Amino acid sequence: MAFSTSYISCLNSSPGSTFTFQPPKFPRFPPPFWPWQKVKMGPQSVSPMGFGTWAWGNQLLWGYEESMDAELQRAFNLAVENGVNLFDTADSYGTGRLNGQSEKLLGKFIRQFQGNSQARENIVIATKLAAYPWRLTPGQFVNACKSSLERLQIEQIGIGQLHWSTANYAPLQEKALWGGLVAMYEKGLVRAVGVSNYGPKQLIKIYNYLNARGVPLCSAQVQFSLLSMGVEQIEIKDVCDSLGIRLISYSPLGLGMLTGKYSPSKLPQGPRALLFRQILPGLRPLLSALEEISQKRRKTIPQVAINWCICQGTIPIPGVRTVKQVEENLGALGWRLSSDELLQLEYAARESPRKMIQNIFQTK
Repeated sequence: MAFSTSYISCLNSSPGSTFTFQPPKFPRFPPPFWPWQKVKMGPQSVSPMGFGTWAWGNQLLWGYEESMDAELQRAFNLAVENGVNLFDTADSYGTGRLNGQSEKLLGKFIRQFQGNSQARENIVIATKLAAYPWRLTPGQFVNACKSSLERLQIEQIGIGQLHWSTANYAPLQEKALWGGLVAMYEKGLVRAVGVSNYGPKQLIKIYNYLNARGVPLCSAQVQFSLLSMGVEQIEIKDVCDSLGIRLISYSPLGLGMLTGKYSPSKLPQGPRALLFRQILPGLRPLLSALEEISQKRRKTIPQVAINWCICQGTIPIPGVRTVKQVEENLGALGWRLSSDELLQLEYAARESPRKMIQNIFQTK
C-alpha cells in the first residue's frame, strides 16, 4: 500500500515528534487465519476477528429487548467455542435505564459460559470509556474504568480504550484523559490501552505521549471498511503499521449496508433507514462486485466484506445479535481473497459515489 504525501508531511511537521518513520514490511501473501490461530495485539493474543456488542442494550438503533438475552448468550457461547476471544464493548453502550447494559451482559455471559475453562480464561474484553464532559481529571477517568470493572465483574480489562478524542473541542480535557489512560495502566486496572476514532495526526501525538511515560499504545479502533475506504483510512492504517499498533475495524459491514440484505426499496427499521436511503443507491458497483466474488467463492457477501478487512491486516469486529450471525461471520475466516479480487473490490468501492458518513468525533 502506497504512503500518501499528506501522511509523510504529517510526520515531518509534527513538533517534538519522537517517532522515526520506517516503512512496514509484510509478506505479500500472508497465510489465512482460523479463529483458533491468534494474532498479537500488544501483550495479548486475540482471534483474527472479534465481535462487537454495540447492539446489546441499545433500543434506539438496534431495537434491543431483554427477551433477547438468551439468544445473545447462545451467540456468545458459539463464538467462544469456535475460537473467537475478542469482544468489544463500551461504558456508553445501552440506552436510558439500560446504559452500561452491554458490559453487564458480557460479564454475565462469561460467568455463565459452560464450555472449555481455558477458552473462558483467554477471553479478551476491549471496552471503551467515553470522554464525557464531566470526566475532567485522570482520577475521574480511572473511576470510570473501575465502574466498568464492576459491571463486567472481572479483575482486569484486556484493553481499556479512550472512546474518542476531545482535541477538536476541549483540548485541555484531552491531556487529562491521556493521563487517565496512564493511571489505569499503572494501577493494573487494564492490561493494555487503546484509542478509538483517532485520526493519523492525533494518533501520533498520543503514541508519543504514552511512549514517553512507558505505556505502549496497543490498538486504534476506527471505522474501516470497503464503504469507508478513503485517504484518511489509508493514512491511519499506515501510521498503525509503522508504530506497531493493531488497527481494529469497527462497522466492517457499514451498519449492514454491505450485507446485501437491503436495497432502496427494502430498508431496515429505525434511524438506519434514513442513512441507508441516502447511500444505498450509489453502492451498486460495490455490491455487484461483492456478489460476484461471493458466488465464485461460494461465500456470502458479508463474509467477503469482512475478509477484505482481514486482508488489510486489521481485526474486524462485526456486531452480532444472533446465532445465525455468528455462524455466518465465522465463515469469513480460514481463507483469503486473491490480489485480483482485492483490486476488483477496491476499484468498485472507488466507483461507488456515496461513502459511509464519518463518526462526528473522528479527529484528523
